[in-house]
Formats: sequence, C-alpha cells, structure tokens
Amino acid sequence: MKILVTGGAGFIGGHLALHLKRKGFNVIAVDNLERSSEVMIKLIRDAEIPLLVEDLRDSSELPVADVIIHAAAYIDVAESFKKPYEYMVNNVAVTGRMAKKAFDEKSYLIYISSAAVYGNPVYLPIDEVHPRNPLSPYGLSKLLGEQVVEFYSKLGLRSSIVRLFNVYGPCQSEAYAGVITKFINRVKRGEPPIIFGTGGQTRDFIHVRDVAEFIEVLIMRNERDVFNVGTGKATSINELADLIIKLAGVNMKPIYAPHRRGDIEHSVANVSKALSLGWKPRICLEEGLRELLRVNNC
Repeated sequence: MKILVTGGAGFIGGHLALHLKRKGFNVIAVDNLERSSEVMIKLIRDAEIPLLVEDLRDSSELPVADVIIHAAAYIDVAESFKKPYEYMVNNVAVTGRMAKKAFDEKSYLIYISSAAVYGNPVYLPIDEVHPRNPLSPYGLSKLLGEQVVEFYSKLGLRSSIVRLFNVYGPCQSEAYAGVITKFINRVKRGEPPIIFGTGGQTRDFIHVRDVAEFIEVLIMRNERDVFNVGTGKATSINELADLIIKLAGVNMKPIYAPHRRGDIEHSVANVSKALSLGWKPRICLEEGLRELLRVNNC
C-alpha cells in the first residue's frame, strides 16, 4: 500500500511517515521544507523515505497513492491573525487540491484537522458533533478545510477527518511548537515558563506517537468518519508548568503574561469514537514530559 504524507517533514507529518514506514508501508513524504526542522528532515532521509520537495500551492505533479494523509498546514494561532490570507491559501486552497486529487484517483484521504475548529466549548468533554465556532483565522482555515473534504465526500470521496487536540513530542520546531515544547525548552535553558492568561486554561495533551498509532488504525480499517484524537484528560496550564518544573528538578516559578487573542479557555476531548476502533493512548503526560526533558528535542 502506497501512502503519501503531505507535510511529511513537519512535526506531525514526519512522525506519521516514520511510524508507517516502520510498519512496512510504502511511504512517500512531500514537503516544501519551509518550516521543517533539520532533525526531522534527516530522520526522514535516514529512514529511506522518499522526500519530494514540492510546494503544494503550485501545480507540481504528485504520485498516485492508495492513501493520502494531508498534514501540511500553517498552525500558529497568533500568526494567523497577522497573515489570514496566507493561512486561507495554504490551509484551505491546498486542501481543495488534495481532496480533488484523492477523489479523482480514488484514494483514501485522511485530513488532519484540529480541535481549534470547536472554539470555546458549549459543553465538556467535546464530542464530534459539538458546534464548530473557531476563534482564530487558523481555526477557521481548518474548519473550511473540513468543509472541502465533506463536499467531496458527498460526491463519493473515501475520507476521514481527524481533529487533533494538543499534540506534543520530540522534534517540534521551536518557532511553531506547542506549549509543552516551549515550556520544556525554556526550563532547559534555565528560564521559567511563560503562561499567557491566568493558567487556569485546560488542554488535552496527546503524544504524537499515539496519534501515529491512531492513523495506522484508520488506514487498516478504512474508516470514513470524523474523530477526536486526544486522551480525554484535562490538564491546566498551571498544572503543566508545575509538573515540568518538578520533573526538571529546578527552583523557579512561571512568569505570567496577558491573555492572547484566539486562545481557547477550556478544551478536553470526548474520545469514545476513537476508542471504539480498538485504539487507546498509551503515553501518559508525565512519561512524555520525562522523555522530552531527557533528550535534545529529538
């Protein structure tokens, strides 16, 4: 089975490509390398995964594949307010291109979306039928990407939409890292974590290797649905900072900064649909944090 992974040298796409290669799939990664880390690029090449350096905003030819995992995207909430046009082109128009390609070639499309499509929750935990009301251009771009996939699915496209909650793990780039990687990197430099807002905000942190295992399950089962992927456990940003400081064995306190526009207050996934497929997250938060504190990011 041939699998094409867009954003295949990025954080999530790279881990997906590496995991699926280890599982024996024929994997091809495509990435323009605009925001890829040198470490991830080396890992992809060392694993002998073909890496096509292409910009999906252009009309370059891509190979036919049985499965297309569309993970390529801009992902920075704050940046999306400054560059909404770029986010719409890169995250929406490109999704349209990949959905049409999958439809024309009768491929199975897995669209990597985000919990950002939900906005501030009306109820917790958030299930897949929760209203979608994004708070940022980034969240809007992922929602519009979902609607593109849903449109083609009505025409017969085989697809699944995967709404990832807060993914963390090795090889997140410093510039576009999630809160865990930013906290870890600061603590390693002897600097206290910076918390925006009160720190009472809650998030559902899921390790990238657990995400990769879920995508493998989707491929093997050829599912056609929408899935939340998280742990179903809420952790406050204050709790996260305290745990990292404790595990690092350092004496410091977080620094507090003003709340950032577009940040969701509370987020935790209802993952019952994902669990029903026989998948479950295996890496607890403390274990994942210990690993990141122990290694040099990758």
